[in-house]
Amino acid sequence: MDRRDFFLAATGALVSCRLTAASLRTPSPQRPASRLILLGTAGGPTPKKTRSGPSQIIVVGDRGYVIDCGDGVARQMMIAGVFRTLRHVFLTHHHSDHNADYGNLLLLAWGDRLTTAVDTWGPPPLARMTRLFLDLNAADLDVRERDEGRPPLAPLIRPHEVKAAGMVLKDDLVTVTAAVVDHPLVPLALAYRFDCPDRSIVISGDTRPSDALVRLARGADVLVHEALYEPAAPGAPGSALRKHVIDSHTTAEDAGRIATKAGVKTLVLSHFVPAEEPPITDEQWLAAARQTFAGKIVVGKDLMEL
Repeated sequence: MDRRDFFLAATGALVSCRLTAASLRTPSPQRPASRLILLGTAGGPTPKKTRSGPSQIIVVGDRGYVIDCGDGVARQMMIAGVFRTLRHVFLTHHHSDHNADYGNLLLLAWGDRLTTAVDTWGPPPLARMTRLFLDLNAADLDVRERDEGRPPLAPLIRPHEVKAAGMVLKDDLVTVTAAVVDHPLVPLALAYRFDCPDRSIVISGDTRPSDALVRLARGADVLVHEALYEPAAPGAPGSALRKHVIDSHTTAEDAGRIATKAGVKTLVLSHFVPAEEPPITDEQWLAAARQTFAGKIVVGKDLMEL
């Protein structure tokens, strides 16, 4: 190789190295940020004046993952501006405060302009519940299909029954994993973990203190956990209602213990029992959880975004 060829080869190698280094410094496309919106934060099967039934949505890009469908979920999604992101619905268990508006959400989305399929996930008998809801509303569906030219709703709903712990869903944005938690006397109750591009979010569902939930939430950025203020638990002392509430739920202090054991960054209290009567202040909820968790604690409010 003469001096001229050597110079050209060396120059080309230098340019190549510079291009390679520049390409390494070029930022990768920004990962879509996740939005967590608390749609409803009340616990219990009765309507409340100041809080909607338990529900939350995680939105990644233009895709919405709804967890639980307490009363008013569709309206809360509309107020939050995320109604048309609906793509997935996850039910933690089959208590009415968590599934009362499951079918209604799908029906109202279809009445708006739903044309893409919605996958729904939850314990059995989710598929049968879905079929029965469609039967219940068959007259309305038939009229609107013929009168308004809407597509049939049934093919747009794809129920998937979750019968055990493990991975539930993995798409290009989110991985969803379930744990079986303990919520007597419900046959199967689930908690869900959403590993999003930017963070991990865990939704406890209804449960008494659960080691399975601790494992699921290990190292999570956000844990949304139900909260009971035991001194004001509903029901007369010794009553079946009071026993159920105390035996089947988690106090704010224990929610803090779970967050500490799991090493989560932020604990969000929700599904409040009692939700309104007697009134429990934010300071009381915080003080209870602060006894056992030193990280960030948020007292959830309807339509709060985190």
